[in-house]
Amino acid sequence: MSIKVGDKLPEASFKVMTADGPGEISSNELFGGKTVVLFGVPGAFTPTCHMNHLPGFIEHADTIKSKGVDTIAVLSVNDVFVMDAWKKASNASDQITFLADTGAEFVETVGLGLGPAPIFGHLRSQRFALIAKDGEVTFLAVEETPSDATATGAAAILAAL
Repeated sequence: MSIKVGDKLPEASFKVMTADGPGEISSNELFGGKTVVLFGVPGAFTPTCHMNHLPGFIEHADTIKSKGVDTIAVLSVNDVFVMDAWKKASNASDQITFLADTGAEFVETVGLGLGPAPIFGHLRSQRFALIAKDGEVTFLAVEETPSDATATGAAAILAAL
């Protein structure tokens, strides 16, 4: 069963790249006392994710944050090195936090896993976007077709804020 509006996000740990190398951030650190936009993608550097989904959040990051959002984060079932390379290749600077859900634990727990898809070889994340206030989901959208990024894109998040 998938997480829904009104649910609290579960305790989880995500891999992130820090100035000192690979590190971790807990869901409590990420969501506690904050308003967070989290969007999940099937894979870093994949065509829809790289060319259609992520760019809107980079372009509209300041506008999204001006509506009371503390953090914008993207999550993928990739390793922390791939996520860091994607951040650098996308020129996202520090506008967006890149989270590696390396073993797909988070997406499995919240019921947003995809696959295992033959093209990826193992479980990935569905394309989703959510808004959480102090860890409680206040908005959730999941794309019916993974190659679409409309219901979960920056414009949809701005409309929901």
